[in-house]
Amino acid sequence: MKATIYDVSRLSGVSTATVSRAFSAPGQVKEDTRRRVYEAASALKYTPNAIARDMALQRSNRIAYLICKRQATILDEFYAGICEGIMRRANALNLQLIVSTADDWRQMAVNAQSKQVEGVILGGDAAPELVSEFQARNTFIVLVNNRMRGFDLPCVVADEREGIRLAAQRLHAAGHRRIALMMGGYSPYIVGERYAGFIEAMASLGLPVSDADVTMCDRSAASAAMSAMKLLSGPDRPTAVLAVSDVVAAGVMKAARRLGLSVPGQLAVTGYDDSAICNLLEPELTSVHVDVRRMGETAVDLLRQGMDGVQTPRITVIPTRLAERGTV
Repeated sequence: MKATIYDVSRLSGVSTATVSRAFSAPGQVKEDTRRRVYEAASALKYTPNAIARDMALQRSNRIAYLICKRQATILDEFYAGICEGIMRRANALNLQLIVSTADDWRQMAVNAQSKQVEGVILGGDAAPELVSEFQARNTFIVLVNNRMRGFDLPCVVADEREGIRLAAQRLHAAGHRRIALMMGGYSPYIVGERYAGFIEAMASLGLPVSDADVTMCDRSAASAAMSAMKLLSGPDRPTAVLAVSDVVAAGVMKAARRLGLSVPGQLAVTGYDDSAICNLLEPELTSVHVDVRRMGETAVDLLRQGMDGVQTPRITVIPTRLAERGTV
């Protein structure tokens, strides 16, 4: 059976587009990548004729953005912001974009290869088996808002620990010495980074952290309010709460109102993500701003480079900053 460009792609571990360029425009492909392609082609006795080369040059330029979050929708504000950045950059690079949730994608009868997807951006807590499926098809992958152990993949993340440090420093500067962390049920990576950032920040400020100062809840405002009621009802309650999301912060503020605590007079609150909810609360919520559009744009740039056979950095960190409002 005659070898095809897809056989060369699988053996060399690069995309079909890179195989094509290695033969048609070798100067555009890195030397070590070219060598892998040529060695694979030689082993398979593959010689691209003019017709095959022309067909190979017809790239789909099609990429996918999959939101990997339980019960996710494309209307999720955080991932929709990333999607906006992806769409802008994809349009600028003349890439066709498919947007879906991971759950919906896997339920489709047509797989990624038949869709001719050359690269995929996985947003959030991607399942290892989904990553493995794409890797088996030699589809280039970029992670956004996540890092995965066991997979050597380029990823784009926000500077989570710096964001937490900025919030903790602001609370400390306002005179707070008993600062609690309210955790939500987010991905292991996000929970781990923000928790580590809190511990590091408190240590750098010379403030102790007890088990009672770290409270877990679900991602909903209702769950956060219930947990905050317990946290704030004791005689030795914290004077400030650093919430790991704006929704959790809204739940904390709700509990404070129920307990008759004024914000920020008797309780300071900070959120995370700087979402639209910050301006809907009263007082308006101080929150860590994450440049989600830049994360999306950067993910597309990395995807384009990877699809072209260009070596990409393993991790790209997007800076965070504190958006100060009225809750501190």
